[in-house]
Amino acid sequence: MTDITITKKANRIVKVECSGHTGYGEEGEDIVCAALSSVVQTALMGLLAVARVKVDYHRDDKKGTLTFALPDGLSEGKKHDAAVILDTMLCGVSDLREGFSDFINLEVTNL
Repeated sequence: MTDITITKKANRIVKVECSGHTGYGEEGEDIVCAALSSVVQTALMGLLAVARVKVDYHRDDKKGTLTFALPDGLSEGKKHDAAVILDTMLCGVSDLREGFSDFINLEVTNL
């Protein structure tokens, strides 16, 4: 089971925490885990390379964890760009969760 916690502040995503492998298939051949990882990691790359937001992140492939958070003090333009990327990520994660609810746990919290 992969647990994903998305934290929002003022209705904008500010933190993403993912942990665990979905267990849908054999390690290295788990298409659900691969799809989920791709969606979340692409969002992180979008923040870093496209929006140019200096995101604090930590990834541990052995444990199957990825955590990242937006820094405080972003300009309104950077907040907007980050929100577009992260809201798109949430759409993808939510869609995967809908189809594979036995393997993905999604929690959205508000600060």
